[in-house]
Amino acid sequence: MKFLKKYQHTWIIPIYGILYMLAFQYVEQRKVPVTIIHMKIDDYIPFCEYFVVPYFLWFGYIALTVFYFAFMNQNKKEYWQLILTLGIGMTLFIVISILFPNGQDLRPNLTGDSIFIQMVQHLYRLDTPTNILPSIHVFNTVACCVAIFRHSEFHSHKVLLAGTGILSVLIILATVFLKQHTLLDVVAAFALYLCCFQLIYKPKTVQAEQPARA
Repeated sequence: MKFLKKYQHTWIIPIYGILYMLAFQYVEQRKVPVTIIHMKIDDYIPFCEYFVVPYFLWFGYIALTVFYFAFMNQNKKEYWQLILTLGIGMTLFIVISILFPNGQDLRPNLTGDSIFIQMVQHLYRLDTPTNILPSIHVFNTVACCVAIFRHSEFHSHKVLLAGTGILSVLIILATVFLKQHTLLDVVAAFALYLCCFQLIYKPKTVQAEQPARA
């Protein structure tokens, strides 16, 4: 009971997680016409199967970051800033997917039998090329990266911050090099995060007091 009381703030994570996965399965499985998102620049980005490694590392990266801020960090404000940012972004993603069904046609015909190609084939089977705007892979990566870099306890851990930055960049690059997303999806994810950052992180403007009248 002491554990449940101490960490009662974390109950929102499994509750929202279940609701989100149900909503995500709905938008993935429904049969509706989709708008294909395709930019000319996408055709010049080569496919590279090796990026499947950081792409899958995303799941552990997000889980570990949320776990740290939920159970190990004593600053509840930072916890709620991260959780609200992730929740708002992921909810808006579902809303966009419902109102604007979208997809992409970038996936190549995979050849070869290397472990990396097999991993990409598995990824393609698990994740359909629909509901791609904005990229939640990118949005959540940026949200967790910013939370980690803003956390004062990590400021002296240069190796950790460097590793976080490098992994975040590789994950973002992976979304386009694996032909999972268009460049527009990446830009949209950054734009959505900036809106959430302004809402959650930026302190309210304090109006200067008017000088007393004589």
